Amino acid sequence: MNTREALAQLGVEAGALTQEQKRQLDEQGYFIVEDVFTPAEVEEMRSEYERLRQIEGEFGGHEVHIEPGAPRLSNLFNKSPAYDRCLSCKPTLAAAEYLLGEIRVYSLNARNPLKGEGQQLLHSDVPRVNPNDWRVVNSMVMLDDMTPDNGPTRVVPGSHKWVPINVPDVNMAEVEKVEVRPEDVPIIPTDPKAPHPKEIKLTGKAGSVAVINGSIWHGGTRNESGAPRRVLHLAIGRRDLPQQLNEREHLTPELRDRTNAAQKFLLDIEGAEPKVKGYPPMPKEARLWTAAESVVKE
Repeated sequence: MNTREALAQLGVEAGALTQEQKRQLDEQGYFIVEDVFTPAEVEEMRSEYERLRQIEGEFGGHEVHIEPGAPRLSNLFNKSPAYDRCLSCKPTLAAAEYLLGEIRVYSLNARNPLKGEGQQLLHSDVPRVNPNDWRVVNSMVMLDDMTPDNGPTRVVPGSHKWVPINVPDVNMAEVEKVEVRPEDVPIIPTDPKAPHPKEIKLTGKAGSVAVINGSIWHGGTRNESGAPRRVLHLAIGRRDLPQQLNEREHLTPELRDRTNAAQKFLLDIEGAEPKVKGYPPMPKEARLWTAAESVVKE
């Protein structure tokens, strides 16, 4: 099986992106689609988010990293069938095939900034070693309305073509450090948590999906209102690069048994034997969100 065959079986037809969506992705680095998931689907995913948060508490997200002030979850495909529908999320998968070619799931995480919390560094999800080295398409599946004042994601349009900044160290793959050219230095924010003069906030109704090139400068903002802003981060990566969460290492019998051939291909668990039985174990400690090093080229 290859990506096109798998996506066809999952209902993502060739040419699923509109010309305008392709233009926005190419030029601005993002686009938003409304009503991707129904209210009933959203409610089920929200309910499962709350159930899993009760189980994991302060260690939620530990498989990747935790973030004080913004409760997280990771490894979601192995924890609830409610999220299997994300394996047919047409805007994300179509954009990933368009930009990356042969693809697989990179990770599925969740995040909900608390009142007064959630301001992140402007960051890129992945490094880039040449101008066309696109590695990840990420997306925000909105489980609540994402409004201007409940901590929406901010993006800097067009910045996917700029130098990557503050890449999480778990996403560096074979790249040891992000190389910064001297001419890039003036555009890198001295305070990456501060508002950027060109940033915009992505907003939308629950059930919408915001799709971004993983190289774009983006980050969560402070939740001023305290209204819930539960979002799934559905990330799809190039198939020749490591997953953020190695699905084979976290595979449960339940996920193996309920997924079809196309879903197994997309998760990259074809022929894999489960390594985890029961609920995935909690650690004694968890890593925090940490940015990788960068170096200015001579």
